[in-house]
Amino acid sequence: MLTLSGKTVLLTGALGTLGRAQASRLAGAGARILMLDRADADAGEPLASRIAAESHGEVLYIKQDLGNLSASEKNVVGLSDAHGGIDILINNAALIINKPFEEFSLDEYEEQLRVNSSAAFALTRAVTPKMKEKRYGKIVNFCSLTLNGRWDGYVPYVASKGAIYGLTKSLARELGPHGVRVNCVSPGAVVSEAEERVFGDRLQQYNDWILQNQSIKSRIQPADIAELVLFLVSPASDMVSGQNIGIDGGW
Repeated sequence: MLTLSGKTVLLTGALGTLGRAQASRLAGAGARILMLDRADADAGEPLASRIAAESHGEVLYIKQDLGNLSASEKNVVGLSDAHGGIDILINNAALIINKPFEEFSLDEYEEQLRVNSSAAFALTRAVTPKMKEKRYGKIVNFCSLTLNGRWDGYVPYVASKGAIYGLTKSLARELGPHGVRVNCVSPGAVVSEAEERVFGDRLQQYNDWILQNQSIKSRIQPADIAELVLFLVSPASDMVSGQNIGIDGGW
C-alpha cells in the first residue's frame, strides 16, 4: 500500500475536477494537503473540511491567483517555511479555452502561459530550497495529450503544455543531484467539468470522437489520474524522473 505519512503536499488547481480527486486520494494516503486555488474561501474551505473529515487528515485551503507570479511565489515560500518544507509539489492548475487561434488576444495567450506553465516555474523556485536541504522531494507537472497535434482550437493551451514538458525535462536534470524527482503526467480526455464547459451542446459528439480514438473504449475518470499521481509522489517511484507519462486510454 502506498503511503505519504508525514509528507506535505502543495496542490494547485485544487478545486477543479482533477484537483479534488487528487486531494482526496493523497489525503487518504496520509499526506497533509495544502489545496491552492484562486476561488474564494467560501468555495475552498468547505471542500477542504470535507476531505479532512473523510481522510482523518489535515487539509487546508489557500486562496491564490497564480496569474500573479511574484505573489504566488512569495505565498508559497511562506507556506514552505510554516510547514517545515513542501515535500511534494503538484502543478495541476490550468486554464483552457477552445476557439480558433486568430480569435485569441495576446493577453489571453499570455495569461494561459502564465498560469499553465510560468506559475510552475515560480512555485518550483519557492519549494526547492527546502527540498534540497532534505535531499528529497517530488514535483509533478501536468502536461497534455494535446501535444500530439490532433486537437484544433487550443493554441495557447498546447503551447503552455509544451513549455511544461521542457521545464520538466530540464528541472529533472538540474534537481536530480539534490534528490528531487520531477515528472509530468499527460492525461487524455478525462471526464470533467471543463469538457462540459468547453463543449456544451457538442458534448455527445465529443464523447463519441474520444471513444473512437482511444484503444480502451471507456472514458478516463479523475480517479485514474489521482492513482498515477499517487504513484509518482510516493517512494515507489523514487527511480523515476524526467518522464512524461501518458494516461490516455491508449490514444
